[in-house]
Amino acid sequence: MTSIERTAYPRFKRLITARELHVFFTPSEEERIWAEEVTDSDEHQLALLVALKSYQRMGCFPKVYDAPDQVVEFVRRAVELPESTLPVYASGRTAERCRSWVRERCGVRYDGPAARRLAEETMRVEAASKNNPADLINIALEKLVEAGLEIPRFSTLDAMASKVRGQVNEEILAGIQSRVTEEERRRVLGLPDVIGLDRKTLFNALKQNPGRATWSNFKRLKGHLEWVDGLGDTGKWLEGVASAKAADFAGEAEAQDAATLKDYTEDKRVALTACLAAKARMRARDDLATMFCKRMAAKAKKAREELAEIHRQQQEIVEALIGNYRTLLQQVDTGGPAQTARATAAALTKHAPDALEGLEEEASAAEVAELLGVRSRPLSRSWPRG
Repeated sequence: MTSIERTAYPRFKRLITARELHVFFTPSEEERIWAEEVTDSDEHQLALLVALKSYQRMGCFPKVYDAPDQVVEFVRRAVELPESTLPVYASGRTAERCRSWVRERCGVRYDGPAARRLAEETMRVEAASKNNPADLINIALEKLVEAGLEIPRFSTLDAMASKVRGQVNEEILAGIQSRVTEEERRRVLGLPDVIGLDRKTLFNALKQNPGRATWSNFKRLKGHLEWVDGLGDTGKWLEGVASAKAADFAGEAEAQDAATLKDYTEDKRVALTACLAAKARMRARDDLATMFCKRMAAKAKKAREELAEIHRQQQEIVEALIGNYRTLLQQVDTGGPAQTARATAAALTKHAPDALEGLEEEASAAEVAELLGVRSRPLSRSWPRG
């Protein structure tokens, strides 16, 4: 049985806040007068108002004893009924008459067969792609509200969802096993009986984990994918089957072992194993691609590190060569013209301040040269014409 908490089926909360009571369960003056006019006792008036406010809030009629005490007490005080008043009906006929008044006031119609028929049709369509009964119930509730039909009891919808899902699943599984050839059927049925090298059945091999992204695991996974491809054309087996349904069937098969799988009928075993094989094929391809990317990423990272190390070593070599070349330039051709001119310039620079001491500002170039002991060259000037 599906838990009602997992569905959108309307129900009272365990804890109702004061704000919710005032917003959703306060009878208007018009509603109070209406309830007082159509009922013949305080008990019936309170029961009618509780049913009205509950229907307005949830879209269905709760049983009298399902209404929380705080809701009953809040409505009773709102219409100023005696404290001893309880929401009870004198008979089942009175209860049905009160529900008819509420439906008429809310503008909805009660048509049990139509509501159940709409709910079943909705569930049957959705069951082709959804396997969770709670999802089927929620979609049926949405369609019933859109159609303005009163919602059936939760137990009715729950039993209907279970029945419809079982029928649709049987039809889907029958279609899957009908597309499996005799040779493929023989291979699939033999999986739980064949023992591999690891002392496990080949059925368990369909559930294997790819492991770490190592080269040995990569080669093993490649062989595993080739073995799964050899079982048959899984794409053809699951043609027209919603991916969510195939995943649910594969999950059901994966939860079994080789022994418990044999408790199923042969046709259902073929269909469930076919879904598991399709899932294993898809998973193996994804794992193979992921493992390849990881291996390439590791190789690229290692290559970048090696390239950075080579660059560092080459930088050290270049810096050493430049240092050696600078030292070599300083040591080469010590008696050549360049070194002689450099020494002369240094001596002349040192001798110049002492030799030129006391020299007048109007001294000519010849006089400066004579004091320094060097030849002077006349400066030639070219004056522009015109």
